[in-house]
Amino acid sequence: MIYKSLFLSSLIISSSFSLELDDIVKKDVNELALQNVIKIAVLNDSWLKGNEYSQEAIEESSIAAGTYADPKVTIGAANIPTDTFDLNQEAMTQLKVGISQMFPRGDSLEIRQEQLKLQASQYPYQREDRKGKLTVQIAQLWLEAYKAQESIALIEKNRSLFEQLADIAESSYSSAFGKTRQQDIIRAQLELTKLEDRLTLLKQKKDTALLSLSEWLSDFTEDKINSENILESSNLLLPRSLPNIEMINPNYFNLKEDSEKILTTFENHPSIKNIEQKIKATSKSIKLARENYKPQFSVNTSYAKREDDLMGRNRADLFSVGLTFDLPIFVKNKQDKELKVAMLKTKSVETEKILQYKKLFSLYETTKADLIRLKERQSLYLTKLLPQMNEQSEASLTAYTNDDGDFPEVVRSRISQLNAQIDILNINVDIQKNIVKYNYLFTDNAENIVNR
Repeated sequence: MIYKSLFLSSLIISSSFSLELDDIVKKDVNELALQNVIKIAVLNDSWLKGNEYSQEAIEESSIAAGTYADPKVTIGAANIPTDTFDLNQEAMTQLKVGISQMFPRGDSLEIRQEQLKLQASQYPYQREDRKGKLTVQIAQLWLEAYKAQESIALIEKNRSLFEQLADIAESSYSSAFGKTRQQDIIRAQLELTKLEDRLTLLKQKKDTALLSLSEWLSDFTEDKINSENILESSNLLLPRSLPNIEMINPNYFNLKEDSEKILTTFENHPSIKNIEQKIKATSKSIKLARENYKPQFSVNTSYAKREDDLMGRNRADLFSVGLTFDLPIFVKNKQDKELKVAMLKTKSVETEKILQYKKLFSLYETTKADLIRLKERQSLYLTKLLPQMNEQSEASLTAYTNDDGDFPEVVRSRISQLNAQIDILNINVDIQKNIVKYNYLFTDNAENIVNR
């Protein structure tokens, strides 16, 4: 009886559940907060750097596109007599130098330059959207690692109680006191083994999430790896407190069937802005195709020098000037088709905008639905389920110590209580994960997703 009393005292002290885990934990030099992980990942993202280079390349191309083609110079000798190769023999013999300049069709240079500038203007929006998506991805991995870490802490915290339960059952059985049976001892050992298995699985999940994070936290430069930035999952500890990420534009969360207002808000989303700039750039192709109906001109001039004749008389030098242009009259299979292609490409890009709106709205709907159900579950656990679990655990333990209950019921109640604690942890983490996805939809600045 004394064993059961001691066990009852230790169990009652530990049975009061708190959403906050131990406040006093050993700080580790490798501890990384969520915001710091995101900042490092953004700084190390090679895609962002490559995107900047691509933008710079197009900006430089736009300058080149607005410049006339280089003039062409022609140097030669004309009408040389083949019998003597004497430059003075024939009046038509001349040393000739010429220059020609091709001019673009209509305003095609200016239009092409504007088109490239519009293409370059897409890249800042692409980078901002990339930062937003990267923030969501990193936050999901970080929160998964946090969930596993805190689940491990909960199991470790409760394992000692199961060990005490096994010891007391064995002592009670050995002393032949009470109703403890051999299968109770086996059951206690079995539950300890199951806890070990759960710990192994959770450690695997934590390591997997942290190693996935290391992809973004490792610095690869010039085919070399900065080993100082590679995280060892065995040494890394995340903060023990769950980030409280605030919801951006919470009013939109409470909107009911006001899809038009939601879609209006998405107009400022970087992914939509990117497509809008793409549409503008593509529409320039229509103007460019219309310029093909205009003729293209080329001006050429030449100067020809003639030698004196055989009698020593001076021959006049010659100067020529000419204008060349094409006649776009067979337009049915060329210019007309090129214009139609440009129009179809523009319409194709416009459909991308519609698809992106649908994608964003679908993400809004699913995220909102998940958050509503998660908050309902959170309220149910905090107001009813957790208190009931605690009461059941204490009641079954009291009955067992008074020889009015059985051992399996005590074990089941303790396992249910532990599972409930892990469930509410999972719910709290999943709420934060969905808030991150929600915030991605309603901000044009990725830094606001988790830093509000």
